[in-house]
Amino acid sequence: MNDSFSFSSLHLDILKEIGNIGSGNATTSLSALLNRKIQMKVPEVNIVSFDEMMDMTGGPEKEIASIFVKIQGDISGSMFFVLPPHEASMLIREMTGNDDFHFQSPPYSDLAVSAYVELGNILCGSYLSALSDMTNLNIQPSVPSAAFDMVGAILTAGLVEISQVADQAIFIETLLLDEKDQYDQMKGQFFLLPDPNSFDKIFNALGAPR
Repeated sequence: MNDSFSFSSLHLDILKEIGNIGSGNATTSLSALLNRKIQMKVPEVNIVSFDEMMDMTGGPEKEIASIFVKIQGDISGSMFFVLPPHEASMLIREMTGNDDFHFQSPPYSDLAVSAYVELGNILCGSYLSALSDMTNLNIQPSVPSAAFDMVGAILTAGLVEISQVADQAIFIETLLLDEKDQYDQMKGQFFLLPDPNSFDKIFNALGAPR
């Protein structure tokens, strides 16, 4: 049995605050990247099992566009950022000017993949930077990698190593909203997967040990 961290409402409140700071950090860079005003909100933060991760992203056969980042430094683990293909495609069309791009029409150009990696780099980097600033821990993300496939294939590949020692993920729901049209929103999902020792390091540094 993996050593599961016991979370309280205080832990979840702290994680949501980190999520809000991270989304604030990302807003300026993302607005510049998309050439329009973007707001970001974090309506939900929760702790989920790896099986729940699969369900929350649509089930094993659902196609997704994902970014995967390894975490090193004072803590270790990994992070996923996930968008539905049609929403990721919309963002890439804005970033590249290619109005014909869609993830359901491979092969994908290097420019499109690079654009999505840069988007993931901004978003993942902003959250991890907020976590690093609040904990004073050295947290170093790897170069992001993009994948466009079914949920089962993507998550299984990313969880092989960490599932040996952990079975919990921090789920951060993120809404990307157009400042001019509050009804134009995209829902992204972050899954932060620290190893068990890293959970202890994070909350000890925040003054909220288990």
